[in-house]
Amino acid sequence: MKAISLNQPAGVRANAALILSKLLQQQGSLATQLPRSSDGTDASALPLLKELCYGSCRWYFQLDNALAGLLSKPLKAKDLDIRCLLVVGLYQLAHLRTPDYVSINETVNAVALLKKPWAKALVNGVLRQFQRQLSTGNLEYKTDAAQFSHPQWLIDLLKTAWPERWPMILEAGNRHPPMSLRVNRQQISRADYVQALHEAGMGAVTGVYASSAVYLEKPCPVDDLPGFFQGWVSVQDEASQLLPDLLKPAAGQRILDACAAPGGKTCHILETEPEPAEVVALDIELRRLERLHENLHRLALDSERVAVVGADATQTHSWWDGRSFDRVLLDAPCSATGIIRRQPDIKLLRQPTDITRLTELQSRLLDSLWTCLKPGGVMVYSTCSILPAENTEQISAFLTRTPDAVGIPITADWGIACEQGRQILPTDHGPDGFYFACLQKQG
Repeated sequence: MKAISLNQPAGVRANAALILSKLLQQQGSLATQLPRSSDGTDASALPLLKELCYGSCRWYFQLDNALAGLLSKPLKAKDLDIRCLLVVGLYQLAHLRTPDYVSINETVNAVALLKKPWAKALVNGVLRQFQRQLSTGNLEYKTDAAQFSHPQWLIDLLKTAWPERWPMILEAGNRHPPMSLRVNRQQISRADYVQALHEAGMGAVTGVYASSAVYLEKPCPVDDLPGFFQGWVSVQDEASQLLPDLLKPAAGQRILDACAAPGGKTCHILETEPEPAEVVALDIELRRLERLHENLHRLALDSERVAVVGADATQTHSWWDGRSFDRVLLDAPCSATGIIRRQPDIKLLRQPTDITRLTELQSRLLDSLWTCLKPGGVMVYSTCSILPAENTEQISAFLTRTPDAVGIPITADWGIACEQGRQILPTDHGPDGFYFACLQKQG
């Protein structure tokens, strides 16, 4: 199908439907499917397109359940775009302040842009029926998936893992995330940066757990942040900002940041300890390493102390020179179930089989990178997952099969102590869901 222009309201809705249909077919992610103004896209249309896509993903399981009750018969597989357009229409009626007549009319107009004029009456009828249901409060969600708008397989895992907390976790996953910043204290103190935000008319408060964290009262483009291009600040969740405190980098140490791109952790290590012997930033995705270089440069942290390497961390023979590291940070690839509020497309993209695949990869990374750590050295393992299989169970299994590995207890006023490591669960206004474990090599 020829690309649909975003220069009209119906085109925005048609594009949202096409993006949603691609996600349901496991094609890309919101990060890769959403256009950018730098690509020549009309910048004025992007906020609405992003809102429709993010919101439709966030509430997909609830909206799709409602849609099933509104259709006299299921749509054919080849009409996935119409089904997705209906979900986009339901999202507007249920969650946006756009006048109902605008949402309905422009969603109906989008049918012609999708080249399926037969569906015009269907879309109009379904949306008006849903509008009546909303006005009367006649909506029933008979399953957990519909009520909490998460996939049932994930809800089942969370019920087992967190039997008293799973509703809170799911509700937090449907909230809009706060915008949190990491202050580069090599350049400005946190107190002075908060003052700079206030002088710029931006409300902000300091984080509770990480000494570099600041929360904005309202999200804004990074271009509007005081000193962003001068390297004063970066966007990073508060939970992730706890990593240097656990890693405890020191002057003269050789440090490995495995799975480093796009560079937030590497930069934070250097902001915390500016005089390591060397920091090796390793990642398998070469394209994302470009962002790492950009972040190092913006924060004035690029130097001969930093080596950026593109390679598979599990294939140590291809990148490791045999010199052991004092510290290893493994922020491992994971299900990302702790950051669903930031990336709601995870609800559509992640599948139960992914958990097995990811835990196997995490095991290989742990085993491979452990060989690079010197005796007495420390490895910090972290994920943005809230599933025990990727976290405390993963570390328990590693300790069982690794005689020279010892778990270091994490004593903190944040998170939940696990059998191994410590877990932060997502909340409405605090950090994302994150897991941490500290391991020391004996000998």
